[in-house]
Amino acid sequence: MNWFPFWPLLGLLAVAAILPLAASLFRPPAARGRREADLALYRAQMEELDRERDAGRLDETAHKAAVLEVQRRLLAAPAEPGTQAGRGAKLALWATVAAVPLLALALYWPSALPDMPSAPFSLRQQVAARDEEMLELLRSRLARLDPTTPQAQEGYRLLGNAERSRGALGPAAAAYKRALAAQFDPELTSQLAQVLLEDEKVEDARRLLATALPQAPQHVGLRFLSGLVEARAGHPERARELWQALVAEAPPEAPWRAMVERRMQELP
Repeated sequence: MNWFPFWPLLGLLAVAAILPLAASLFRPPAARGRREADLALYRAQMEELDRERDAGRLDETAHKAAVLEVQRRLLAAPAEPGTQAGRGAKLALWATVAAVPLLALALYWPSALPDMPSAPFSLRQQVAARDEEMLELLRSRLARLDPTTPQAQEGYRLLGNAERSRGALGPAAAAYKRALAAQFDPELTSQLAQVLLEDEKVEDARRLLATALPQAPQHVGLRFLSGLVEARAGHPERARELWQALVAEAPPEAPWRAMVERRMQELP
């Protein structure tokens, strides 16, 4: 087989891959990076957890578990360079721009086959194992709490959020249900209803909302989700009726008003 046309194409792909990196050398340094914003957010979360503990809404065990979760997210946050790139950093970037295509060609040339082993899968396994270890610690601490206390509710809320963030919808729903065993919370009920809908459990979401709405009849999230359940269940007219009532009572400046109106337009 004649490989000659392949190499120019490979070179073009290498150039395309490093263009964003090369372009960054000509851009002015950013005033703030994502890492700095993440640090500010996590500091605020830590302060909020301390206030909850000082106010007696979190006991020491639940506080430590929540702090561990915040610290885990902080460790997982991507690191970024500082606000000023020095001459040495730019030289390193230029060297990288030049070295990437040459190194790629040197590795690929001997066999002309992409048969080098890939490391990201093992890295993902390590991250998943670390996350599971943290979640197991949180579960064990929650098991020792009275499930009807506000501390347990907050702990199970955190557990549900963590499970949902990694796509474990069943465990997330179970954690939210345990949180609601302590006390009714319309926001938490909305989260549970969303998870049930994401998991295609429309009837379970319908029963949950039918019980929750009488307890919070003016809650916007619960009312919107009630219409969404009807739409998913194949009852567009009922969904339109619920959403029209919601929009009719909404102030003109409500930030969610346009979204609900768009949803109504999408109904058959």
